[in-house]
Amino acid sequence: MDTTSSGSPLGGSHFSDTQVALGEALRRLIGTIEGEQITLRELLVLIGEQGMLFFCTVLTLPFLLPVSIPGVSTVFGLVIILIGIGITFNRVPWLPAKLMDRSIRNEHLVPTLEKGVQLAERMQRWLRPRLMRLTSGAFANRMNGLALTFSGVLLLFPLSFIPFSNTLPALAVLFLALGMLQRDGYFVLVGYLAMVVTVVYFGGLALAVVLGGQSLLGI
Repeated sequence: MDTTSSGSPLGGSHFSDTQVALGEALRRLIGTIEGEQITLRELLVLIGEQGMLFFCTVLTLPFLLPVSIPGVSTVFGLVIILIGIGITFNRVPWLPAKLMDRSIRNEHLVPTLEKGVQLAERMQRWLRPRLMRLTSGAFANRMNGLALTFSGVLLLFPLSFIPFSNTLPALAVLFLALGMLQRDGYFVLVGYLAMVVTVVYFGGLALAVVLGGQSLLGI
């Protein structure tokens, strides 16, 4: 796969669906990773024809599994936002070199991907083309792209010390990306639901902070 100087992958195939089983795709990816660390640019090149949506699913794994990759919430969230914008406007996304050259230690990444194989194999049993009006056509793609972008924004919030604050938006991204990848409208719906639940959860946290502050101030 070629890239531009700004780090944007070329080619229009990156948003298309795939028939490769997700667990198998992750196994192939693990088998190609070498060395002590890898940049996001190199990871995307290794992902290859699986494309940008599969890249999004990989980026959600650290927030869903009991294996941590330190300091990735902001970077991964920004990449997901830019991919979502690209899907919304049906264009190959601009991915800045500063983001794509961010390196990850393979001692953190590989265990995450290995646990991701188990998760992917469980989810694969439920994935199949259905309710395809939610995954086909310009309007559906635009709405799904906007939802993916907004979920990436939610993932940016610096609230990792609060339970579920990264997990909920990561679930939204995961289900949206998988639904678009394999034309499963039900997965897309679950992605929207996870996004709404995240907004409600964050709203509840904000309300609790405001009420707590008022209580402390005796208002």
